[in-house]
Amino acid sequence: MKNIRIGTRDSQLAMWQAEWVKHQLELLYPQFSFELVPMKTKGDKILDVPLAKIGDKGLFTKELEHGLLNNQLDMAIHSLKDLPTILPQGLHICAFCEREEPRDVFLSKNGRLLEELPEGALVGTSSLRRKSQLKHYRPDLRFMDLRGNLQTRWRKLQESEMDGIVLAAAGVKRLGWEERITQILSEDIMLSAVGQGSIAVEIAEHRDDIRELSAQLNHPETEKAVCAERALMRRLEGGCQVPIGALGQIKSGEIHLKAMVSSLDGNRLLKVQGKGIDPEKVGVEAADQLLSLGAAEILAEIR
Repeated sequence: MKNIRIGTRDSQLAMWQAEWVKHQLELLYPQFSFELVPMKTKGDKILDVPLAKIGDKGLFTKELEHGLLNNQLDMAIHSLKDLPTILPQGLHICAFCEREEPRDVFLSKNGRLLEELPEGALVGTSSLRRKSQLKHYRPDLRFMDLRGNLQTRWRKLQESEMDGIVLAAAGVKRLGWEERITQILSEDIMLSAVGQGSIAVEIAEHRDDIRELSAQLNHPETEKAVCAERALMRRLEGGCQVPIGALGQIKSGEIHLKAMVSSLDGNRLLKVQGKGIDPEKVGVEAADQLLSLGAAEILAEIR
């Protein structure tokens, strides 16, 4: 019986995602056995520094990718938003799993909505993308850096002076925490991270056997939407440590893409929309629109 080794980060959410993939594959291929191989990544080990300060692409993926290239793993499961838009040579995303709710959510301590928080309220997030959009929406808000897995963040909210925290809806829902969500943040307030809500299956390019196994997990609509977002990000040369937000959606067979770039203080926030059939073209055109509005200057200042 063939054993397939599935690499994953060892956080509770990452393990949930990998277990979900493993379960789908077991249903499809009962003749194989599937084994999870949990690993710690650099991003999991450095918890006292905001991600933007570490500034390393592939913070949550490198160790897993080494495992693929060294033949220690047959496939690696990632939150797509953690995967850089340019992968190491010899690696390939072979499946974009159907997307969960892509937006961000606000979890408040006392049930207050974001717009109801008192002046100068303290919100927990380390994400430059989230901070800059929240500063644009409510310049009076203050921020506390927040790292660690979702359980840690929830505990810190209870134990600190924070009035609320912002998390990805997908992770909160996957852990069964729907009742903790105070509000889903509308796209007018907050555009998501590129790829947010989708699970990606990464393999070594030469592994045609694993590509065939994983093909059934790919969700074509999700693939088109997230590939448009990733094309935008690639064109802007952004990583997950810069304030770029994007949301691709499929409507009547066409990709509709909203995208934004913001200065760190939230004063300059550029937003564009685009649509079309070809993900690469839609993403690049939206990025070019942002560049024509001055996105390059904003991103240069941040870098």
